Amino acid sequence: MKLTLTAAAIALVSVGAAHAEGPAPAAVLNTYADIAHAGYEDALLTGQALDASIDALLASPSQATLLAARAAWVAARVPYQQTEVYRFGNAIVDDWEGKVNAWPLDEGLIDYVAADYGTESDANALYTVNVIANPVINVNGAEVDATEITPTLLSDTLHEAEEVEANVATGYHAIEFLLWGQDLNGTDAGAGMREASDFDTEDCTNGNCDRRGAFLKAASELLLSDLEDMVVAWGPEGEARQVLLDDEQAGLASILIGMGSLSYGELAGERMKLGLLLHDPEEEHDCFSDNTHNSHYFDAIGIRNVYTGSYRRIDGSIVSGPSLSDVVAADNADLDDEMLAALDETVAAMAAMKARAESIEAYDQMIGEGNEEGNAVVQAAIDGLINQTPSIERVVATLDLGAIEIEGSDSLDAPNAVFQ
Repeated sequence: MKLTLTAAAIALVSVGAAHAEGPAPAAVLNTYADIAHAGYEDALLTGQALDASIDALLASPSQATLLAARAAWVAARVPYQQTEVYRFGNAIVDDWEGKVNAWPLDEGLIDYVAADYGTESDANALYTVNVIANPVINVNGAEVDATEITPTLLSDTLHEAEEVEANVATGYHAIEFLLWGQDLNGTDAGAGMREASDFDTEDCTNGNCDRRGAFLKAASELLLSDLEDMVVAWGPEGEARQVLLDDEQAGLASILIGMGSLSYGELAGERMKLGLLLHDPEEEHDCFSDNTHNSHYFDAIGIRNVYTGSYRRIDGSIVSGPSLSDVVAADNADLDDEMLAALDETVAAMAAMKARAESIEAYDQMIGEGNEEGNAVVQAAIDGLINQTPSIERVVATLDLGAIEIEGSDSLDAPNAVFQ
């Protein structure tokens, strides 16, 4: 379901198309593109650090090298999540995103799983194909030689095989699963508990340690390649930047579509409210690592970044410039104050959730049935995301950008349908 900005919403503010007092649209769009370029560069840099830590783990499997690789994965999520606001409004990003951040995944496609995972699924013939254990598999009725686990095997044969979205073989979450293993704790404390010996070819646990390492390395190499593509796309001559600048009004709308759709349908709805309604830890974004609180927090930071035209890089430097906030403030200072306050309130609610996860209980425990206090903390963050969406719509109206579509979610729009 999509939400469409109505004529009534547009009529809330009566303005013209020209905004002489604020910065030129091209300047705002270049700031937006500069932040994207910096964010994807940071994602690439942290991805390279993750890849180096994976090399160290595979060269010398130990608890220390495994923990270092896990820490590198968590660090890599920080800049990447701040780029998710570039989805929805930018087709180039949306078409690409599934390669790097697809979730949830049927982990039995990749590796061994616990007995209670089951052995088959009506929705996925590859539910327990376990390519790490099986050098020959069957995909779409054809035999596939998986003797050598390569990036090409992962991207061209396994990822979304048989058009099943849960067949995730690439990106952050495939790597996450391989580093942590399944989280079998439900809504009790604890994340995945994979042993470093699962990668130790000299003293191997759970079999196929060489192939498990090969899968992990291939997924890491693919992630770097995909991130490199997006760095280029947002560079000075990149395609994503040029598409924005070719139609400035559509470019400004793209920023707000991304802000609204990530706020409402994707983050508030599919990633948060759905799990809270079902009290299901399988519906959390970083479910193997118990890092979900960070991913949600940095999504909210990313939304604020693009409105204010400012991004703090991993080295501490600031990328900033003319912003949507500047444009709106020049036309309607009260609306700009409203938008900034709403964004800040959401970030504050997310920060409270993050602090709770780091000191009291993990996100999957917060959404557990009967945990009234934890549920309320998550709901407050959801409420912030929902409450900032009408302000985003009013910004669209005041900039005279026409009607836009913001992604919806049954979890918010038709919650009874979730239980059918």
